[in-house]
Amino acid sequence: MFDLPHDPKSYTMPLGDHLEDLRKRLIYALLVPVPLAMVLFMFSDGLVELLLQPLQSVQKQGGFPQQVQVLSPPEFLLMQIKLSIIFAIVLSVPWIIMQTWLFIAPGLYPQERRFIHILFPGSIILTAAGIAIMYLIMLPIMLHVLMSITTGIGMTPELIPIVSNSAGESQAIPLLDGNPEAAQLGQMWIDSGTSTLKLTVESESPEALRILSVPLQGNAVVSQVFQLTSFINFVLLLMLGITVAFQMPLVILLLGWIGIVTPEWLSHQRKYALLVCAMLAAITTPADIVSMLMMLIPLYILYELGILLLRLMPASRVGSAPSLDDES
Repeated sequence: MFDLPHDPKSYTMPLGDHLEDLRKRLIYALLVPVPLAMVLFMFSDGLVELLLQPLQSVQKQGGFPQQVQVLSPPEFLLMQIKLSIIFAIVLSVPWIIMQTWLFIAPGLYPQERRFIHILFPGSIILTAAGIAIMYLIMLPIMLHVLMSITTGIGMTPELIPIVSNSAGESQAIPLLDGNPEAAQLGQMWIDSGTSTLKLTVESESPEALRILSVPLQGNAVVSQVFQLTSFINFVLLLMLGITVAFQMPLVILLLGWIGIVTPEWLSHQRKYALLVCAMLAAITTPADIVSMLMMLIPLYILYELGILLLRLMPASRVGSAPSLDDES
């Protein structure tokens, strides 16, 4: 695959050349994420919408306003820059790992280089699986549980009798499931899907009206409106914890290859592993039992997956397998 020496002892150079090679690899590693971050900044609105979609879905199901708050003028711009950089680094991880590998691979024997062909793709697969599970399953359930905690905190509703007009019909703002197909200037209605009061006003276009909306909180004492930065940081922190946690099978595999653990020893330590997984779940998730269980279950499954992989791919089998880096 790459032009690597068969015998690492023949690959010797002065310290200055090693530092120069390291500098070159660092520059190469930045060639992808830096321009990619600039490109992603142009689509940063879509990145924000992508991360807000689970929250908006839960807000709509719970009848909460589908809004987040920005509390300072530069907050949204700084968030766009931050997301662009983070997504660029995440998407560039394979390229960065490859540059790191090209720096250290010449100092390894061919049989030692074979292990990267399992660890590298395995890490990418586990990372993608962890992020997908977090985004599609864990995050919506966590948000639903956390937001439902405050629904019981409210005050006694104020009740007034219904007043009817001469025709016997009640006078009230229309309750609609969405926006009307056409509206008049100054028309008001309540959107039941988003729990907002909406009003049409003039816009720059003479053929359309602009809609203003006001969130309705009912009798809730605690307002369910989130700050954009706090929510995005929560999602990114959870994503980081999931990414690190889902590397557990590869860590177990690596420890088994270097002789620190064995499948039999790991099998006898299941109760302690369950305790450690529970502690990790408590650290990386909000302090509610549902979120901790959502993290604990996949963590323990990953522990068992690590034992299975170590049984199927011991160091003796991987070390004797043919390598793409072997030289004839």
